[in-house]
Amino acid sequence: MTDIVWHQHAIDQAARAGQKGQNPVLLWFTGLSGAGKSTLAGALEHALFAAGFHTYLLDGDNVRHGLCQDLGFSAEDRDENLRRVGEVAKLMVDAGLVVLSAFISPTREERDGIRAKFPQGQFIEVHVSTPIQVCEARDPKGLYLKARSGEIKDFTGISAPYEAPLAAELTIDTSKGDLATQVQALLDYLTAIQVIGTKTETADKLTALA
Repeated sequence: MTDIVWHQHAIDQAARAGQKGQNPVLLWFTGLSGAGKSTLAGALEHALFAAGFHTYLLDGDNVRHGLCQDLGFSAEDRDENLRRVGEVAKLMVDAGLVVLSAFISPTREERDGIRAKFPQGQFIEVHVSTPIQVCEARDPKGLYLKARSGEIKDFTGISAPYEAPLAAELTIDTSKGDLATQVQALLDYLTAIQVIGTKTETADKLTALA
């Protein structure tokens, strides 16, 4: 690939971000199936969108309908699935967006590989640390039941390992507290690191749109 070079556009990430009034980042929600990753990421996106920020949510099931529809669930295919998602997220962050992604992403190596694609501070790992007993009791897709019966092989948390983050920027257990409080903790963090405006400014936007 020596003949391929990155084309630097006249309008760069800083210009796109300035137009949107935000600092682009990737929030990477990781955790077991049923932990509440998609619910939490979706609720955060709703709050950000309502406050006038520019976002996009990448969900594990959705990307397999198109971008990754040719991939299965072998270890190699799951690695490639996440590699593609990381590259798409990188382009979206370059476009100035606040990108949210919800993927089990069971290994630290996978997650650290995606982190390495971004400058310091632009990758925010959110460990949705809900205990497996709670995840299995929820079992929204019936996957744990199938895994326990042997119908699904190499299922994360049952027959395949999940490596919890060692130093995630945020850790949220969705079995504790309510969704609104959990979303507020995320908003407070994004405000503190200046991804979005001050808490007062964001609250004012949400109030005006309520």
